[in-house]
Amino acid sequence: MKSRARKLALLFTLATCSALAHGNKIHVLGTLEKISPDSVLVKTKEGKSVEVKLVASTVYVLHVASSSGNTSNLNEDKPAKISDLAVGDVVVIHATPKDNALEADEVRFSVPMAAKPTATTPAKPKS
Repeated sequence: MKSRARKLALLFTLATCSALAHGNKIHVLGTLEKISPDSVLVKTKEGKSVEVKLVASTVYVLHVASSSGNTSNLNEDKPAKISDLAVGDVVVIHATPKDNALEADEVRFSVPMAAKPTATTPAKPKS
């Protein structure tokens, strides 16, 4: 019985630490709809548009997912800048609520995967 109570207490402690790890940060996930020098507009998967302000301290990180056999650059994060952002990029923004707005601490983004060409069967030669 004591073992079960200890496990439950440990689980509760881990869950609490995990919840507090992000403090009052907000995560905005979606696709970039609009980019301006001081903000971005993100369309969430729920269809809601969320504006996030960009500040001098905002950090930009480009996530590169390689589909080639080269494992040296598979799923690599690279430092980036605001000029690397493009409409249509997939983003995860870690933001802080401030004065009824969201200010981006970090913008992680990736270029959407290009549509893969569909395999077609070659036409049979006429006999």
